[in-house]
Amino acid sequence: MADPAVEEHVSQVTELCCECGQAHLVLDNHLYNFQDEVDDELICHICLQPLLQPMDTPCGHTYCFRCLENFMQEYSFCPMDRKKLSFQQCHKSSLLVRNLLDKLLVLCPFQAECQQTMQRCELEAHLQNRCPGFRKYKAELQQKKNPISKGKEDPPAKGETSTPKDPEVPSGGSSLVAESSGAAVVSLGTAEPGLVNPAFEETEEDLPQRTSLVAETTTIEIHREDPEEELGMRIVGGKDTPLGNIVVQEVLRDSVIAADGRIAPGDHILEVNGVNISSVTHCQAVSFLRHPGPVLHLMVLQEKGFSNRTAQQDSASANREVIHVTLIKRDRSEPLGIKLIRKTDEAGIFILDLLEGGLAAKNGKLSRNDRVLSINGQDLRQGTPEAAAQIIQTTESRVNFVILRQPGVQLPDPAEDGSTSNSSSSSSSSNGGSPVHHRRRLDQNHYRRKSNYQKDLPQGYVSHEKTVAIKKEPKESLGITIGGGRDNKNKLPIYVTSVQPIGCLFRDGRIKRGDVLLSINGIDLTHLNYYEAVSALKSNAASHSVTLKALEILAVNSAEPSLDIREQGFSWSPLWITWLGLPSYLHFCQDIVLSKGNLESWGFSIVGGFEESKGNQPFFIKTIVPGTPAFRDRKLKCGDEIVAVNGVPAIGMSNSELIPMLKEQRNRVTLTVVSWPGSLV
Repeated sequence: MADPAVEEHVSQVTELCCECGQAHLVLDNHLYNFQDEVDDELICHICLQPLLQPMDTPCGHTYCFRCLENFMQEYSFCPMDRKKLSFQQCHKSSLLVRNLLDKLLVLCPFQAECQQTMQRCELEAHLQNRCPGFRKYKAELQQKKNPISKGKEDPPAKGETSTPKDPEVPSGGSSLVAESSGAAVVSLGTAEPGLVNPAFEETEEDLPQRTSLVAETTTIEIHREDPEEELGMRIVGGKDTPLGNIVVQEVLRDSVIAADGRIAPGDHILEVNGVNISSVTHCQAVSFLRHPGPVLHLMVLQEKGFSNRTAQQDSASANREVIHVTLIKRDRSEPLGIKLIRKTDEAGIFILDLLEGGLAAKNGKLSRNDRVLSINGQDLRQGTPEAAAQIIQTTESRVNFVILRQPGVQLPDPAEDGSTSNSSSSSSSSNGGSPVHHRRRLDQNHYRRKSNYQKDLPQGYVSHEKTVAIKKEPKESLGITIGGGRDNKNKLPIYVTSVQPIGCLFRDGRIKRGDVLLSINGIDLTHLNYYEAVSALKSNAASHSVTLKALEILAVNSAEPSLDIREQGFSWSPLWITWLGLPSYLHFCQDIVLSKGNLESWGFSIVGGFEESKGNQPFFIKTIVPGTPAFRDRKLKCGDEIVAVNGVPAIGMSNSELIPMLKEQRNRVTLTVVSWPGSLV
């Protein structure tokens, strides 16, 4: 049988481009037959072809947009003089240069039927409207496609009949519980209206490897010694957002949830203490999850990735048990004495050995061949030994393991097992020497949201800019505390966390908690980090008069209950949904590059986009599937807004326009995203 990946590659190449009429990969530049020799000054020095969408570098060189974009994903210098360069520093060539390139004469690619010559910018219209050769080609292509499409109509129908109702509709929580008294297993192969699922759509090339996307509902009981203690997770979503469901964005280290170890980022919370929250607003969900009490019952929907499980595998997993182990270090540098390894036949990481006299060996609760599911709440079901070691080394004291144990099975010694001959490169240790040989530097590459990425505020939000001018005594304090700053991992603007009852701003009453500070006495605060902002506020507070510009974000729905009563004991920060009302000019974007193999899916689903009934809505990441490129990269998070795909703005697009763009990207895609911290509960 032919390799499906090769077959798809061939079919992709032989299908002609509707813009240039020639065969090329979707991500490659268009091809043209130029009538005359083109001047060297108009040639791209990467592809050695006449420039397409020319881009100028600060050092004076010009390249095709796609050539330069692909080059900059691998390197950080100019291809010609190797000077340091980033793609954001480059800009479109002048209109004069672009017009000269568009006027280059090209031949129609269908020379047998059409002998015409025209300017390059006219070729697409010629092919679509006037070329007899392209018209003949499209008719032949349609004739070839029809028999194939008819033959493939039945299998999808069969798949649809076996797929249960998507659990992400509001009533999903109740229907899932009714299926089973324990954990209900459901398929996420279909999508609800508004949910577009490029990661999960199955094609013929996927069938040998996977059958469907599987998720389970589980009831988890969380115990708290202090009933008022924070759970320690961030959530996004709600019925008043395109996400719909309440989704865990992040689990904080050393928190109650992290110590329990069963809840991971990406889990959907369906019920809290028997109350269905799958169809409540974001604020209502925060209120339910912040409710104090020694015991909290949560029903969660957990994605298990693509599954092709057999009855034999199910019976094997039935004999396993999940065990929670906590090791306490005296200081951050104390080693645990654990060696971790990958296995070739099973995902995840396993304990290879416990060093004699080490902290883990003395504790006695961990064993060889235990599979590490999570450490301090960080999901490692598809993790690496390096990632586990980094979590362990950066933990101050308590290291909470959740492990899966199958009785009676031991890993062979490395010296005796030929299959683990490469274990030295894939194993890791938590001893004094650093096991992370290539620790990734966190270069986030954030930049202000570009003018062509601008968007309107989501429905239900109004931002109000205000100028507050006050007279004060020179030694009188402003009386505010602030949070955020561009050094924050989410690149937040400076916002007010409290207004103290001592100080001129409390007396004035116009600056409130949650206001975003834009400037003080004309000094721009929107680009400063936290310490720079504190310094600017202190130095300007010494004057007799202070003028503050601030932005207040208001929810139009005033019927929403205030959370102030329930926030006692919680570290205050704006709710996730508040950041959605921030104007675009205060957003900082991040480019995330994902790479995948031919037989992989990207591994995320999205919701949102333009709908006639709702207008323009942002695209959000709703689900990230374990074991996929998006999951392994670990930069993308549930609740992130997709701003652009390969530099093409997503604003104003519908799902049916954005999804084909994602599917066209064969092995690499650049997602421009804005990430806001979820609400802390």
